[in-house]
Amino acid sequence: MVIEFLKFKVVPETRDNYLQQDAAIWTTALAKYPGFLGKEVWINPHDPTEVTFIIRWATKEQWFAIPPEDLATIEQKFSQAVGNTYELIESKEYQIW
Repeated sequence: MVIEFLKFKVVPETRDNYLQQDAAIWTTALAKYPGFLGKEVWINPHDPTEVTFIIRWATKEQWFAIPPEDLATIEQKFSQAVGNTYELIESKEYQIW
């Protein structure tokens, strides 16, 4: 299993909408691809601007098999839904041992 770790800085007043749109757009889209195992959303109780996503993939090959143009289309739809209210601040990959 492979973990996609994404940490975002989100405008606090828009966080609920951001999370709703993420679930509706990103999670729904990713769930259609082979290898997607699930997603967790971590909220930092001490920093309302911090949102972390833990996305589980069966293999790195399946994760990276998503066509870049599909990712761009999903990101464009998401950006239109939430506006300029977030910034990716950290992106990592982990393997489960």
